[in-house]
Amino acid sequence: MPPARPLVHVVAGVLRDTEGRVLITQRPVGKSQAGRWEFPGGKKGDDEGRFDALRREFREELGLLVSHARPLIRYRHDYPDISVDLDVWLIRQCGGEPRGLEGQAMDWVAPEDLMAHDLLPADRPIATALQLPDRCLITGSFQSLEEFEERLCRALDAGIKMVQLRIPGAERNVLAGVAKRAQEICAPRRAALLINGEPRMAAEIAASVGARGIHVPARYLGRDVALDSLPPGLVGVSCHDRTELSAAIDMGADFAVVSPVRPTGSLPRAAWLRWEGFRELVAGLPVPVYALGGLNESDLEAAWDAGAIGVAGISAFW
Repeated sequence: MPPARPLVHVVAGVLRDTEGRVLITQRPVGKSQAGRWEFPGGKKGDDEGRFDALRREFREELGLLVSHARPLIRYRHDYPDISVDLDVWLIRQCGGEPRGLEGQAMDWVAPEDLMAHDLLPADRPIATALQLPDRCLITGSFQSLEEFEERLCRALDAGIKMVQLRIPGAERNVLAGVAKRAQEICAPRRAALLINGEPRMAAEIAASVGARGIHVPARYLGRDVALDSLPPGLVGVSCHDRTELSAAIDMGADFAVVSPVRPTGSLPRAAWLRWEGFRELVAGLPVPVYALGGLNESDLEAAWDAGAIGVAGISAFW
C-alpha cells in the first residue's frame, strides 16, 4: 500500500472589484506549478485560526488588511504527492490596494472567464462556485401560465438570479412551453434558468429555449447518464445522502442541492439532516452545494457556516 499523502490546510480568498471581477495571482518561478494561476492564499499555521490565517496571507502576499469575510467553499483536492484541504473565503471588506509583494503577477477576471485561465486544478470548483448565486428558486405549483409569470417576475424582482423550473409529471410539450416563457422572463434580468427533469429531455429543452442548463433529480443517478453526450450547460443534481453525492460527482455535476435540512411540506416524514448532519454530509466535497428544506433567506449565514454556498427553496421564494 502506498504511503498516505500529507494533508495541508490551505486558506484562500476571493476578492471582487466594483465591476464584479475577481483577483487571481500567478505562481512565481521557483514554486511548484509555476506560471499557473490561483486564488491568493497559503498554508494555515498549526496554531492559527482559519480567518487569522487568511488575514495574514493577504497582508503578506498583497498588502491588504482583511476585516470581514465569510466561508465560500471548502473541499479536499488530491495531487500525486500531497492532499490539500482548500478552505476558501469570500472577502467582504478589506483595506488597501493589492500589490504583488512576492513578485507574483495579478489579474482581475470576470467569474465566467476564469475557466479560460490556466488555473490550478484544485481551484476549479471555486470558479464554478463564483458563478452560482446564494439563492436558488425552485418553482412550485401554479394554476395558469399567468400565475406562473406573476410569481416568477416577483421572485426575480426580489433579487433571485437562479431558477430551477420544476413541474413534476409534466408532459414534454407542457414543460417546453413553460420553459420558453420562463427563459423570456429570465434572460433580460440576467437570471440563470435550469430545466428539471429526465436529463436528455431536459437538456434538449434547455438547448431549444437557451436556458443555462439542467437539474437532475436523484432518481436518475446511476443510470449511466453521459453528460458529455448532452448539450453544454450547467448541471445540478438533487441529493440526500453521501452515496448520491458521490454519484453526482462521478457523473460530473457542477453542483448539488442537498435536502432536507428541516421538515418540509413535500417531505413531512423524512428524517431531516439539521445543520449538524448537513455539515458532516457535505464536508470535503469538491462541488458547490445548496442547502434545501424548510429554509429561507434568513438562513444564509447558517448555510455558509455549514459548508453550503447558499440556500434553495420553493415556498421561501415562490
